[in-house]
Amino acid sequence: MSIFKGAGVAIVTPMKENMDVNYEKLEELINFHVDNHTDAIIIAGTTGESSTLTMEEHRQVIRAAVEFTKHRIPVIAGTGSNCTRTAIQLTKEAEEDGADGALIVTPYYNKATQAGLVSHYSQIADETKLPIILYNVPGRTGCNLMPETVATLVKSKSNIVGLKEATGNMAQASETMRLCDGNLEMYSGEDGLVVPLLSIGGLGVISVIANVAPQQTHDMIQAFFDGDVKKAAAMQLKSLPLVNALFSEVNPIPVKKAMNLMGMNVGSLRSPLCEMGEANAQKLAQALKDFGLLA
Repeated sequence: MSIFKGAGVAIVTPMKENMDVNYEKLEELINFHVDNHTDAIIIAGTTGESSTLTMEEHRQVIRAAVEFTKHRIPVIAGTGSNCTRTAIQLTKEAEEDGADGALIVTPYYNKATQAGLVSHYSQIADETKLPIILYNVPGRTGCNLMPETVATLVKSKSNIVGLKEATGNMAQASETMRLCDGNLEMYSGEDGLVVPLLSIGGLGVISVIANVAPQQTHDMIQAFFDGDVKKAAAMQLKSLPLVNALFSEVNPIPVKKAMNLMGMNVGSLRSPLCEMGEANAQKLAQALKDFGLLA
């Protein structure tokens, strides 16, 4: 049984003016997502500024998400690191604190070999009972999890069940699905390629745009699963200008800007991330208006 099917939100971590985590706002956001039919909360990932959370904050944010969600939808914790021991620690803590699964990005900066990736993920899988979603985003990590490596891991470790596919390479995604013989739960990590990925057997998306358009993201995927591929494709194409605006600067700079423009008051970003440039902010505001999210 899959961890989730549909639209998972890679939720932002809201901040106060002093840059402490705003837990009251996080609870508000989680309730907003449940009310708007988001299918899973993905907490402490890239969009959640995990790289600038302390170890203590990282655990507390995951624990808070589990508490606030109250088992209404699954909570998947980002527990990746470029240090295997750290990833094991984070994953074990997430399991202790009630997460339903772990999203584990490939090690970044180290540029591990494929053999190193097999070892890294195997060691983590051996230390937890949580279902694990691998996360392949070479544009950010400098490390590409190849189809053969994914297949090796899925076939050798029963709790490695999924892949967040964010290469933007549909040929690689298709080969990965072929080699895994139907035993891989694949989620799009690219908001502009959700419907194409569903067409090769994907189960949904781990989404940035769902932070601002959760109902629309859920409905697009549901339309596909209901057999209305034409409607799903039309919704995908309609979303592209907003998706492009949300990635006009490095994520999560634009999505936090978008949420603040919409009055969601999620605060600023921790350094070295900074506020969005004015020209891109204006284009983002227009994209939100065109999509019907801003008056």
